[in-house]
Amino acid sequence: MPRTTSAIQSELKQKRPFRSSQQEAALALMRTADVVRRRIAGVIEPRGITLQQYNVLRIIWGAGKDGIPTLDIAGRMIERTPGITRLLDRLEAKKLVRRKRCPTDRRQVLCWITEPGLRLLEELQGPVDQADHMAIGSLAVGDLERFIGLLDAVRQEVK
Repeated sequence: MPRTTSAIQSELKQKRPFRSSQQEAALALMRTADVVRRRIAGVIEPRGITLQQYNVLRIIWGAGKDGIPTLDIAGRMIERTPGITRLLDRLEAKKLVRRKRCPTDRRQVLCWITEPGLRLLEELQGPVDQADHMAIGSLAVGDLERFIGLLDAVRQEVK
């Protein structure tokens, strides 16, 4: 029995079947990630920062009062970027973060969130939570837990 056209096949207007189920799943995952990213970016970017800058602010905020080294921020990013220094330059220019050389290890630069950075995160919390819910809220709790587990398994295999 011929397989029916999948949603991703229709969205991409692909006439031919995918080469494999793995290819179809990978493309569906990338397309879904793009849709979710655009939804959340639509909430964040009107506030004058990018999704990556928002991610950096959340990481620095989570580090607490001791600050966090620049390289640790880069390692925690959702989307890896080679330009962490440029991201921090832009956030510092907007007065959302501050940086200082570590007094015990001059090779390290420590970062902290500023009061304006904290206020921005507080203002974005509700709208970002809503965007998350709109993006993934159609999944039931059990489905959501399975989905998270499947995504974890994919990331562990690909690392």
